[in-house]
Amino acid sequence: MPQIHAYVPKPVADELKRKARARGLSLSRYVAEIVKRDASPAWPPDYFEKVLGGWKGKRLRREPQGRFERRQPLG
Repeated sequence: MPQIHAYVPKPVADELKRKARARGLSLSRYVAEIVKRDASPAWPPDYFEKVLGGWKGKRLRREPQGRFERRQPLG
């Protein structure tokens, strides 16, 4: 597994150490989890196949939306 070295200000390092300790993790493991979470895609690869179009119940019906409200122009 590749290693990445980074420099952060001391207050940031102290906070990272505190949070890692609170979770019972090494600092390296804690920072790796943060990086992995941030660098991972926002949606799992099969999210849209499983969620969109996955409704199994009665067909949904959108109620009429009515007319747009008229407002005074700004300015």
